[in-house]
Amino acid sequence: MKVAITGAAGLFGHGLVEIFSLRHTVFALTRSEADITRADEVRSVIRRLGPDVIVHPAGIPDLDQCEADPARAFLTNVHGTRHVVEAAREAGAALVYVSTDAVFDGKKGTPYTESDPAAPPTVYGRTKLRGEELASSLPEHWIFRVSVMFGPGKTNFVSRALERIAAREEFVAASDQLGSATYTLDAARKIMEVVEARRFGLYHLSNSGASTRYELAAKAAEFARLDASKVIGKPSAAMARRAVRLKYAVMAMDGLSRAGFDAPRPWQEALKEYVTQLQVRSL
Repeated sequence: MKVAITGAAGLFGHGLVEIFSLRHTVFALTRSEADITRADEVRSVIRRLGPDVIVHPAGIPDLDQCEADPARAFLTNVHGTRHVVEAAREAGAALVYVSTDAVFDGKKGTPYTESDPAAPPTVYGRTKLRGEELASSLPEHWIFRVSVMFGPGKTNFVSRALERIAAREEFVAASDQLGSATYTLDAARKIMEVVEARRFGLYHLSNSGASTRYELAAKAAEFARLDASKVIGKPSAAMARRAVRLKYAVMAMDGLSRAGFDAPRPWQEALKEYVTQLQVRSL
């Protein structure tokens, strides 16, 4: 199978390229190869490559950047996705769209299912929900909602925490944001499994279990044998960030279960593997 992956230089793009390359012919597309905000450029590249599947994680994932510049967020996350969808339609390719738990409002208090209504309170969440609507216009599509991500290839929440703590500095993390955590390689493996099975639809995807951002950072420090007391938990409201953060964003993976797929392993197991490999690579 020929698979084109947008945003290949990003955190999730890196993991998707690594995993899909194990079994498929992969075209890793960075902004220099295909700027998704340029419709003609995207269409030309996809026409030339002729992929069977396009995996589309590219976009602006930073909530505060999106809140500060809504026009740029909509250009990239909405119009950019429209360009990818149109190119996929023209090429007859199936599409994997990577979405987010930020499409919810965080007020539920029990795990969100795929059938729960979306009501994003942020610019980022609204752009990603609009992207879902665009992707779902294709007859052959998958939508995967993921959560806070960690993995190799690019700086992320966990690696930032460990760098600060290793430098004997404090790392402040939200103590009241309960959600899911996603190891990019585990998520990429599950996406590849679902794509190979041709089970189209909407899926929630993360490692199993729930954690606050504080718990995630503290456990990473513990696995790295660093001083976990350097992780300081604070309410998200006290962290002076532009975009609102969801107090509750745990996702149930009912879609995977109904389609006959196992949920990924617990986040603690995935985190331990990532932290161990991170340390090995830094030696």
